[in-house]
Amino acid sequence: MSETTIIAMGSAGDGVALAPDGARRHIPRALPGEILSAEGRLLRESPERVDPPCPHFSLCGACALQHWSGAAQSEWKRGRVEHALRQAGFAEARVTLGHVSPPAARRRADLSILRATDGSLTIGFHGPQGVLAIPECRVLRPEIMALLPRLAAALRPLQALRQRADAAINLLDSGPDILLRLDGKLTPVDIQRLADFARAEGLKRIATREGVAAQIASVRHNFGRGVVAPPPGAFLQATVEGEAAIIAAVLAALPAKLSRGALIADLFAGLGTLSFPLAERARVLAYEGDPEAVAALDAAARAAGGRVSAARKDLIRQPLLPAELAKCAVVVLDPPYAGAAEQVAQIARGPKPHLVYVSCNPVALERDARTLREAGYVMTSATAIDQFLWSPHIEAVVGFAPPKPGR
Repeated sequence: MSETTIIAMGSAGDGVALAPDGARRHIPRALPGEILSAEGRLLRESPERVDPPCPHFSLCGACALQHWSGAAQSEWKRGRVEHALRQAGFAEARVTLGHVSPPAARRRADLSILRATDGSLTIGFHGPQGVLAIPECRVLRPEIMALLPRLAAALRPLQALRQRADAAINLLDSGPDILLRLDGKLTPVDIQRLADFARAEGLKRIATREGVAAQIASVRHNFGRGVVAPPPGAFLQATVEGEAAIIAAVLAALPAKLSRGALIADLFAGLGTLSFPLAERARVLAYEGDPEAVAALDAAARAAGGRVSAARKDLIRQPLLPAELAKCAVVVLDPPYAGAAEQVAQIARGPKPHLVYVSCNPVALERDARTLREAGYVMTSATAIDQFLWSPHIEAVVGFAPPKPGR
């Protein structure tokens, strides 16, 4: 009988085994060290295997690692960041695990909605067998979960929801903010129903891709001293605790001697998650490509007193050039999943500021860190932050100092 031994954990959270021909096989929900039969039966179980805390684990596609002990997951994720940095050329890299977000802490959700032939609605996560209604979730904030049955009831009579839709819910400081992506056009009756639902639930805003459908009051979210009115569906860090850990790690990675008059470039600034905390240390130039996000950031920056200046720029297609970066003492980058290859290349070519890189993808981090290493940068700190509980995703904040003059 042929047996399969799991030799490692893959980047998507599945077990990796070597086939007889040397090919790598990926086996969902298998753990390193386990042995499986040819039929897939577990012959030897890892001591790190645990009972999944959620009863929906086998059906829901949202969590990949609930069957693995928390300590083993955290070490694996921390190790992924450390491995990326060492592969990039920082052979002595040491990564600290700075934070693990607790259960029931995730404040944003992307949900699928499916209408059955009898008109009933299912709202939940898109699992392996389709949209799965989840009566409870061990990851999402309770406020979001409590809203879902009432949201489903409010959406059921909408003519604009024909077969499929999506809902993005952000839990802002002003309360839940909903963006609907419907497969039909809202009628006046639909709009009235959404407005009635918003009033009944105390929701400030419900929007669709076509615009705001119901606005009962203004929305707000605080980043340090900045009070931002986020556009519908805006990006937020997944948890309050994770965001605080990222901010703390970024501030700790700044050079010790930094005058309040110095200039920090905050690249891929979003709504100003880092811009406003950074402004407590120095003046900030915040660059963001999304027009709605940069408008919200700019309005908040003006109201906060001028320590942050916001500018719109697509840094993927038009990165800041060395001449533009020369005035900056520090550059902070928080790029999207694909990283910032073009911008990092420009940083490496010109006058070299201190750099703080916030990464959500170890593969992109390895590539960009290699460019910095080849340009003479020295790694000064590295912190892994796990705010995606029971998933393979990991974030990192890495500090880099420029080469000393003459090197």
